[in-house]
Amino acid sequence: MQLKDASPAQNTRFLDPSTPPTLFTLTFVAAMAAVSMNVFLPSLPGMARYFQADYHLIQLSVALYLFVNGALQLVVGPLSDRYGRRPIILSGFAIYIIATFGCIVAPDVYSFLAFRMMQATVAVGMVLSRAAIRDMVPGDQAASMIGYVTMGMSVVPMLAPGLGGLLDQHYGWKASFWLQSLTGLMALALLWRDMGETAQRQFDGFAAQFRAYPSLLMSPRYWGYCLTATLTSGAFFAYLGGAPYVGSEIYGMEPSRLGYFFGAPAAGYFAGNFLSGRFAVRVGMIRMIFAGAIITAFGMITAMVIFALGGGSEYIFFGAMILVGLGNGVTLPSANAGIMSVRPELAGSAIGLSGTLMMIGGAGVSAFAGFALGDGMSPMPLLWVMLTSALLAVIVMLGVIRRERRLGVS
Repeated sequence: MQLKDASPAQNTRFLDPSTPPTLFTLTFVAAMAAVSMNVFLPSLPGMARYFQADYHLIQLSVALYLFVNGALQLVVGPLSDRYGRRPIILSGFAIYIIATFGCIVAPDVYSFLAFRMMQATVAVGMVLSRAAIRDMVPGDQAASMIGYVTMGMSVVPMLAPGLGGLLDQHYGWKASFWLQSLTGLMALALLWRDMGETAQRQFDGFAAQFRAYPSLLMSPRYWGYCLTATLTSGAFFAYLGGAPYVGSEIYGMEPSRLGYFFGAPAAGYFAGNFLSGRFAVRVGMIRMIFAGAIITAFGMITAMVIFALGGGSEYIFFGAMILVGLGNGVTLPSANAGIMSVRPELAGSAIGLSGTLMMIGGAGVSAFAGFALGDGMSPMPLLWVMLTSALLAVIVMLGVIRRERRLGVS
């Protein structure tokens, strides 16, 4: 089935598993990763009290989740290239639903963390929705399409923390995991009916997928796209690790109020993805990636200057995160399209490997952000971690631009 010379709209029929998936389905399953990541975060302080555990231990539910999420992406991409997108994504969501029920019934914090790590199989939604897009359309058009999908997906982290905070305040922290189980079942049913196969299998054996990794890892283009995506998103992962503490312990915010504020980066992410969908083809991947990295760094610098001048508050802290989301929304669609364009026939492997690097890096940054905050009463250590990650992304992308100019590539 050859899709790359046709518009995806001409090859899809909703709820027809014999055709490629619709944008609605790709957006929904990609959004599930955002639901699992964001909806329970306002409950972290309360969960620490429920399990009688230190906050920094329960905060590992973010870092460990990211780590396993990243490790899984190392095999999800090759598996989907070898066996197809459809069976892998269905299996991943089935495990996710079982793990979510495990989180609800966990008798202690260690059991909860184990099931929380199993929930990371929801990563198949994010990875394979992008790989399916790259199967369907080429190059800059994929960046535009990914931008629109992630724009729709970004509505979820705008709403999920506020909803999770409300559920926590009225029904307790388990309510957000009941919500995840329900949406997971909905996603599995939708995939069963609408996720037609998009991949053309490339290799005779699974081991051949891993033999393809050296050709990716030896590509400067691949590393440029991948590191910029990892470092730009690293600022956001640091926010995930530290912002619940900043809101609840430094500013004394209740879960429902913290939930509303927590969605601030998603508002910027929505706008950034709209800009990606609108301008990626016209402006080009490299310029879009660099612009997003600059915006992310600018947001951090602005916040730190205001705090240094004594004008800091929860409004300044969370308001600055809109720019972090905006920068990520501009950078990531084009970076992901670039990652998959290095070796198009290895799109699943390429995006899986980059996802591994991004998530494992994010896990480290998230854990370090919680450590940097300690038991202090200022968000400045967290802002420093986020700024460092953003500035490194700018530096890497400057190197990419310089190399492209030397090679005569616009």
